[in-house]
Amino acid sequence: MTEIYENEALRNRMRAFEDRSQAGEVLSDMLVPRYEGTAGVIVLAIPMGGVPVALKVKSRLSCTLELAIVRKIQIPGNTEAGFGAATGEGDLFLNEPLMAHLQLTDKEVARQWAKVKEELTRRNRLLRGNRPYPDLEGRTVVLVDDGLASGFTMKAAIFMARKRKAAKIVVAVPTAPQRTIDALADGPDEIYCANIRETPAFAVAESYRRWYDLSESEVVKMLAGDKRAKMD
Repeated sequence: MTEIYENEALRNRMRAFEDRSQAGEVLSDMLVPRYEGTAGVIVLAIPMGGVPVALKVKSRLSCTLELAIVRKIQIPGNTEAGFGAATGEGDLFLNEPLMAHLQLTDKEVARQWAKVKEELTRRNRLLRGNRPYPDLEGRTVVLVDDGLASGFTMKAAIFMARKRKAAKIVVAVPTAPQRTIDALADGPDEIYCANIRETPAFAVAESYRRWYDLSESEVVKMLAGDKRAKMD
């Protein structure tokens, strides 16, 4: 059974974090007692918003940072919401009740999936330079994003890590609704979520006082800066 850790002082708090960087510090405070300096730990950030959070976690844990190239499958005409998610290897995770509610046709699903495949390939080239993934077998993988909504993108990341034979999978996010935490509870070994909210409607952005969608160029600069820091 998945172990779940939260910051009880932040439960049901709106605007719990100043920005993603500060959220990463709060999340790191939760992870450090168990994982700081632990051999075999690797942090996988989910772009784009998970990168600044993960950079703080990686720095505090003194471990390696990589990216998990997974992507939500967008609802036609709505760039913010998805009806599932996919990995770069083509594994699909579909929200079938939502698809039925939206009455999506096979043609619409195929069209959106084709777009996501192209986007996954492009992101892997842009953000990772098409490098081979590091060997995850036997390692502790910490999957980091800036928050969960439906949780399907994180499900794809968990599957990717399991497929690559990770010994332990830890989900670490600043914020998520209780229902999504419950839905993920049979997936990873541990979930760290600082700000769990019990609310009918949920948006990740509501947990941040300063929030905006990160551009690809900003994320590329963050990753380049981290690479330079390792070389110094």
